[in-house]
Amino acid sequence: MTCSLPSLERALMAGVLVLLLWIPLPQGSNRDWSIALLVLFCAVLGLGWAINRYRRNRAVGPTLKAGLPMLGLLLLSQVWVLIQCLSGRTADLAASFEALMLGLAYGLLFLLVVDLFRTRRRLTLLLGCLVVSGTLQAFYGAAMTLSGVEWGFLQSKTAYIGHATGTFINRNHLAGYLELTMAAGIGLLLALRDERPFSWVNLLEMLLGPKARLRLALVVMVIALVMSHSRMGNTAFFTSLLLVGGLFLLLNRQHRLRNGLILASLILIDLLIISQYFGLEKLADRLSSTQLQADLSSQGVVLEANDLRAQVYEDAIQLLHERWWDGHGAGSFEVVFPRVASAQIDAAFDHAHNDYLQFLIEYGVLGSLPLAAFVLLALFHAVRAMWMRESTYRSGVGAGVLLALIALLLHAFVDFNLQIPANAATFVVCCALAVLASEHFRERRAQPR
Repeated sequence: MTCSLPSLERALMAGVLVLLLWIPLPQGSNRDWSIALLVLFCAVLGLGWAINRYRRNRAVGPTLKAGLPMLGLLLLSQVWVLIQCLSGRTADLAASFEALMLGLAYGLLFLLVVDLFRTRRRLTLLLGCLVVSGTLQAFYGAAMTLSGVEWGFLQSKTAYIGHATGTFINRNHLAGYLELTMAAGIGLLLALRDERPFSWVNLLEMLLGPKARLRLALVVMVIALVMSHSRMGNTAFFTSLLLVGGLFLLLNRQHRLRNGLILASLILIDLLIISQYFGLEKLADRLSSTQLQADLSSQGVVLEANDLRAQVYEDAIQLLHERWWDGHGAGSFEVVFPRVASAQIDAAFDHAHNDYLQFLIEYGVLGSLPLAAFVLLALFHAVRAMWMRESTYRSGVGAGVLLALIALLLHAFVDFNLQIPANAATFVVCCALAVLASEHFRERRAQPR
């Protein structure tokens, strides 16, 4: 018995949501088997999407039409990776092939999200899924740290003991993931905000009423973000929150006091009152020690891998000068970096700890420009949605997406979240959300006969 077309589309939507819940679990999907599973899952969903569209013969909708230029840019970068593989321009063919498969999977995921979650009800469901996933990661990470059990994904942790990592290996990658999911929650909170005239009764209703579960989820994620003790993770998120929050209040003049109190509560209540009991002091100590570590590094003192990033940048620039136009090959940093690493670096570096630098080294300008244009278009759609002051839902979702994108883009200067499949895939989903924020439409209710 074949499933009906509506059932097939519902199954595809459920598959995307299950995938988004799954990918952060197996150590951020940063293992060969989990990468293969991610690629296979996206391929199966993509095939189902193609069958569904062929059988229904549905016209290209506004969300898909708006997303096609971005999809083209994403695929154009993968074409360059394919050229690197076929022409022998890559220093690590196996790693480049894996990067190609992942890039195609991200493109399919972008396509699925833009087309399947085209209505407001579906978009809300997608945002809720991201919030649930982030809350589960945050609760698990905080619980493991507070209990002293210190387990990651089905095994005990061997690194970052005393720091919240969730099911990720690196605390910075949990922080990067929470930046995206918290922003989705904030966007949903702003999208569902009450447009009634301000009153303290309405404010209390927002804090204690039906939206309290969403507020509680945000509190849990903020606690885990602080407990990760990720310096740039916390700095990037709250810097982005201040920038986007200020712009949101500037654009939305109506009910500015209530909206300002909502955003202020996220910073003051969550960060200053709650999070100080869950490691805020330790995070502050790590931030204050950053300059001291940099000074010690300049004096030749051997430091931990995370504190050698400045030296890694300096050495890796040589690789960029060698092949800045065409790159050394996607995924090849681990192979080519030891050739230029200074004697001071006694640890293995498989990533540059700077996504921008690593993309330029591996993809070159030719492969990086389409990716940069893809992100710029996503930022454009997010700002455009936030500018739609006549729609509280669109402006709220747009603000949340803009918050997510800016936070991870800031974090990318000193970490490699975009090299972790779970975070890269979720970032691509946020770029799709930017399109949906401005181009989605309401469901049409069936008319009575």
